[in-house]
Amino acid sequence: MDLDLRALTPAELSARLTAEGLPAYRGEQVFRWLHGQGVESADEMTNVPKEARDALVAAVPLRPLTTEVVQEAKDGTRKLRFRTVDGRAIESVLIPDDDQDRDKLTLCVSSQVGCAMDCGFCATATLGYGRNLTAGEIVEQVYRATKLAGRRPTNLVFMGMGEPMHNLDNVTRALGLLQHPWGLNFSPRRITVSTVGLVPGIEKLGTLSPAPNLAISLNATTDEVRDRIMPVNRKWPIAKLLEAARAFPLAHGRRVTFEYVMLAGVNDSDADADRLVRLLRGMPCKVNLIPWNPFQGPQFERPSAERIRTFQERLRAAHMAVYIRTPRGDDIDAACGQLAARKADAPVVPAARLASGAA
Repeated sequence: MDLDLRALTPAELSARLTAEGLPAYRGEQVFRWLHGQGVESADEMTNVPKEARDALVAAVPLRPLTTEVVQEAKDGTRKLRFRTVDGRAIESVLIPDDDQDRDKLTLCVSSQVGCAMDCGFCATATLGYGRNLTAGEIVEQVYRATKLAGRRPTNLVFMGMGEPMHNLDNVTRALGLLQHPWGLNFSPRRITVSTVGLVPGIEKLGTLSPAPNLAISLNATTDEVRDRIMPVNRKWPIAKLLEAARAFPLAHGRRVTFEYVMLAGVNDSDADADRLVRLLRGMPCKVNLIPWNPFQGPQFERPSAERIRTFQERLRAAHMAVYIRTPRGDDIDAACGQLAARKADAPVVPAARLASGAA
């Protein structure tokens, strides 16, 4: 995709405007409209002269997403399907916290159309790779979700469709836009970028100052198993991946998150739990155990609740921070590993109802 207007920094916007013979200070105004207000059309920038708007959009088009489908799960999770200007479907997921007293709202953001990583347990992999999303398309998911929910998400996780490290230039640019004080002013402590294990991307992400939180989809304790379910391991095996994780810069009190999708008879044995303890020993980290979320195709099974608890207890006995992540939104294919832009069977929720916060 060509560069879109929403992907430009304030300095880049000012440069475009001055090139058209217009005042540089209009760049701040445009940026605040695009990222502070999340406008979908240049016509909404009411304090920017029409000549400036027209000149800017003629040079760099604004390529807004179209909200195609909004679904709401029984647990309050909301899946938002967007259509890009070239007709591609992407999905984001709004996840309210189980504990309503904490008032937490997490948005799971997509970074690509489809995915090239081919993880065997993930529905997005069945789509193959479409293209990278622009920084503008990435951040607009946040702005659209904010309007639909009637409030700003408290946390952002780059765990939707695609591999963020496979589109790191645009993801990095999006992080800068989201953290800018003229925009939503997100703290990097509230943003997590997930990867299947692209080591160069982890190294590059660690050079950002400040860096966001890092999550790694580990999902196996031996190279033999990880090679089979995650082809990326053949290039960057577990030892190389953990070396990069240990070198990732962490501010005081921060930890690397390891996601561990549990597959019955594949990676859920007591021996796997004990190996996981040895692999992660001494690293500031936490482990999220994710019961596999099924979709049509692969022959995996979700372990029993008892097996998952036993696995957790073995890690806890070794003084590891470990949590079982209850599937959220799985009745609308919105849970971890289920995003594949399928036809919606659940009813569409009116935007006005979402904005009101009604269940």
